[in-house]
Amino acid sequence: MVDDALTALLERLDLGFRGPLEPLSGGDIAAVYRLDTDRGEAVVKRDDPARLAGEAEGLRALGAATGRLVVPEVWGEGDGWLVMEALTPARRTDTGERALAEGLRELHGVGHSPHGWARDNACGATPQPNAPLDDGRAFQRERRLLPLMRACHARGLLDDRLCARLEAVAYGLEGWLPDTPARLVHGDLWSGNVLYTTRGPALIDPAVYRHYPEVDLAMLTLFGAPSEAFFDAYWNGAAPADWSRREALFQLYPLLNHLLLFGGAYRSGVARALQRVEAGG
Repeated sequence: MVDDALTALLERLDLGFRGPLEPLSGGDIAAVYRLDTDRGEAVVKRDDPARLAGEAEGLRALGAATGRLVVPEVWGEGDGWLVMEALTPARRTDTGERALAEGLRELHGVGHSPHGWARDNACGATPQPNAPLDDGRAFQRERRLLPLMRACHARGLLDDRLCARLEAVAYGLEGWLPDTPARLVHGDLWSGNVLYTTRGPALIDPAVYRHYPEVDLAMLTLFGAPSEAFFDAYWNGAAPADWSRREALFQLYPLLNHLLLFGGAYRSGVARALQRVEAGG
């Protein structure tokens, strides 16, 4: 049923609609629906207004930054609803994976300063602090690793020993990770947030900020399995020698987030990624 708040939003957008909201699967945090409108099929989400505002801003930022990837057009948001164009799915192929890689390389190709974003947003249901810092190592430490480590410790999900090891890694980043210009990242690029569509590979559900581009690649390998064709196209023969260590480092944040959200089953994943960083990859 289309409620009064959504009806008012659709009226402000001059969008006529036909039929009821049709629930879609995959909305772990928000309720997601499909709606037939006079502009075409729409995806409609209902969630916390601040999270939806952050998502809408992220989609617009991604859409403005890349012409190689499909990003759903935001038609409007407000009062706990977000309305955007629907995309038509297609089969995943090596050609599509190469196109995804080339699009991400374009997205990550322009340097920015500083690391962070102008406003906080959310990664899933977890508030994501983005207050800018000039040094990427400091940003990873102060805005990503330490806040989630402390939140997990406060809930009894991490013991003192694991926290001490995480702190040592966080405060030791300057010893091996070079500071580089920040790049726009999707921020939550697990495989479920990549869609292969009739128009090409698409990005959905972002948690954008500016940081190391390996943030996106590490998420793809943590909760998915990009093909060799993907990495060949993305690195184009120039993979960093310490990619394995960077991959483990940038997987710590999503693993800590999953530990916070879903409980102790993710503790072993945190420990394994931590060990890889400590061992140099």
